[in-house]
Amino acid sequence: MSTSTTADGELLVRALRHLRPTLPLLSDIGRLFADAGHEIALVGGPVRDAFLGRTSPDLDFTTSARPEEIEQVLAGWADTTWDVGRAFGTIGARRGEVTVEITTYRADAYDPDSRKPVVAFGDNLADDLVRRDFTVNAMALQLPELTFVDPHDGLRDLAERMLRTPHTPEVSFSDDPLRMMRAARFASQIGLRPAPEVLAAMTDMASRISIVSAERVRDELVKLLLGPDPRAGLEVLVDTGLADHVLPELPALRLEVDEHHRHKDVYEHTLTVLEQAIALEDGPLDPDEEIDEDAAADRVPGPDLVLRLAALLHDIGKPATRRFEPGGGVSFHHHEIVGAKLTRARLRALRFDKETVRDVSRLVELHLRFHGYGSGEWTDSAVRRYVTDAGPLLGRLHKLTRSDSTTRNRRKAARLAASYDHLEERIARLRQEEELRAVRPELDGHQIGEILGISPGPVLGRAYKHLLAVRLDQGPLGEEGARRELERWWATQPESGHG
Repeated sequence: MSTSTTADGELLVRALRHLRPTLPLLSDIGRLFADAGHEIALVGGPVRDAFLGRTSPDLDFTTSARPEEIEQVLAGWADTTWDVGRAFGTIGARRGEVTVEITTYRADAYDPDSRKPVVAFGDNLADDLVRRDFTVNAMALQLPELTFVDPHDGLRDLAERMLRTPHTPEVSFSDDPLRMMRAARFASQIGLRPAPEVLAAMTDMASRISIVSAERVRDELVKLLLGPDPRAGLEVLVDTGLADHVLPELPALRLEVDEHHRHKDVYEHTLTVLEQAIALEDGPLDPDEEIDEDAAADRVPGPDLVLRLAALLHDIGKPATRRFEPGGGVSFHHHEIVGAKLTRARLRALRFDKETVRDVSRLVELHLRFHGYGSGEWTDSAVRRYVTDAGPLLGRLHKLTRSDSTTRNRRKAARLAASYDHLEERIARLRQEEELRAVRPELDGHQIGEILGISPGPVLGRAYKHLLAVRLDQGPLGEEGARRELERWWATQPESGHG
């Protein structure tokens, strides 16, 4: 097993400097396990991130101790311990504000027909490191002496921004096919490129991802999308064929011609929209900055999963709606409606929560609404409906709509931006005049029932919806005006005896 070399020395010193706040804890844990006769090492992400100058959110350790022995060692040290995954050899512990996970040396493997890894405990660090996903995650600091262990040249690969596997890629990905998704995720998160042999294995073995549960695939996709460079990760998924199995709607866009930009296909347009949406996400709010309630509600602090998913999926209805028009044109009529249905189906298949499915599919459905605005032809009623239909998603809809312009024609881009500026100004004015964010009829359900002498039920619901539609079309009526409109409507209804 190779250890740190002279060439690594300066980098190691820098990494230890980055780990300095945790060194007392590392030494403490190292001594605890050494005194009990066990080996222990800091491993994986925390070591890799220290070399990158990043602070890892977790402290992961690997040890020769079995789960019950880990608990015994930690009994007098930790404030509390728990089973993170005893079957996988992992015990969690907390001391003060610090949380750690300690896992027995192990070797995972998948049965060819199983979705769950088969766990076998190991007895040495070398065997544990060779079973890890990538060489950059197969580096360790043995404790308490802080000896750097790098048997697979992970530090070299990290310097070259390259993803390689400790074992052959075929063996590594056969053991856990989710590692192929992880390779794409690392391209987005920390800018590491899969090596040619890794890409080749991913391409050959892409179909094996189907044995992995949808929840695990979803979690990797989410991490990829929330990274600094999702385009890089998505390109890995598409180029290797993994996307054909986990997000087939994305590669399907490569063959479609965008009606506004015939020099690009919709796939390239989509990735550009995603990048532009990310660029529009809001940063941290300046504590000295004062903004009104509506502006605060429209903020979209990044990274925002709903906005990024909507940008990624906004045009997936185009393949099913493509029509070739006379004269060589191409149309995609109602692709936003079809796309919203496809979005719901895909996100449900990936086991996303109901709120995310609802919000992302709604944004996909609404993303073309602005194109009827022109240079300001909408009535105030249409503006009200735009706001109420978007509801709490309005801030995201603003950013999605703006990012959907990828034209290279500067005049056209400026015209579209000016039109959307104008729409946002009108929204702000109407909100100020009418409290548009909380628009509702001036009469509530109880008042409607009393005026009409009816009980709660479908008829009362119809009456409420009618008053809401009038409110959107005409603006505020006042309570008396709403009463007159309700009585006028009621006179036309068969239930009133007058219709």
